[in-house]
Amino acid sequence: MLILGLTGSIASGKSTASRILSTTHSLPIIDADVLARRVVEPGTTGFERIKDYFLPTTPDLLNADGSLNRAALGKRVFGDSEERRADRAVLNRIVHPAVRREMMKAIFWNWIKGHWAVVLDVPLLLEAGLDAVCGEVVLIDVSDEELQIGRILGRDKEIGGTMTREDARRRIQSQMPRKEKVGIMEEVWKKRNRGYIVENDSGKEELEKRLAEVVDTLQAKRSKTWTWLMLLIPFLTLGTSIWVLATTWWTKRTYYRKKAKSA
Repeated sequence: MLILGLTGSIASGKSTASRILSTTHSLPIIDADVLARRVVEPGTTGFERIKDYFLPTTPDLLNADGSLNRAALGKRVFGDSEERRADRAVLNRIVHPAVRREMMKAIFWNWIKGHWAVVLDVPLLLEAGLDAVCGEVVLIDVSDEELQIGRILGRDKEIGGTMTREDARRRIQSQMPRKEKVGIMEEVWKKRNRGYIVENDSGKEELEKRLAEVVDTLQAKRSKTWTWLMLLIPFLTLGTSIWVLATTWWTKRTYYRKKAKSA
């Protein structure tokens, strides 16, 4: 089974791409955002750890019903100051391991069901190193930051939010810079013919067309015989997974070494 990583910066159109892959191309989606909400619901270990750490400095952390106030938590962790980065690192250490466990469970169940591919929809796929488990990766890319800001503010307005342009800019700056994401895609994934950068500065129709081209390419690479062998012989699946992890790790290691030398 192919694990197709799907990622993109905030307001890149990644969620729209995920819906297209699900509805138009009938691919199962493992949505990291959904899992991230699930692992911090009231009563979970993640919820208790977030409450213990952030409540003393974020009085409005909890809603009236006792659930997390995500807007308040977002203001606490988004931004580029040293304090914000430290808080964001703590939040990531709480949430990411729990999300990874849920992802692995979901991948296993989709493999058992015999799907030829599953989409791993993760905003921080490259940052968290989760691309290591993927066979192919798609980056939804937006080159115009003003377009991103407009999308963020428009989405916030729809839910009655009060986000400012500076708030939107801080959210963009809290993520890996676009240049670095594109660099990883070019050097680690596209050079191995396993990566796709899908530009999304235009409308949904153009995005649908470009995603259809990606899916067609993936299906052309696919071997039904190999898919069935992977399903029927678990050790073959395990060996292939280890090979994918090892080659991706080595390629990324080489990329970062070259980058450090040129800095």
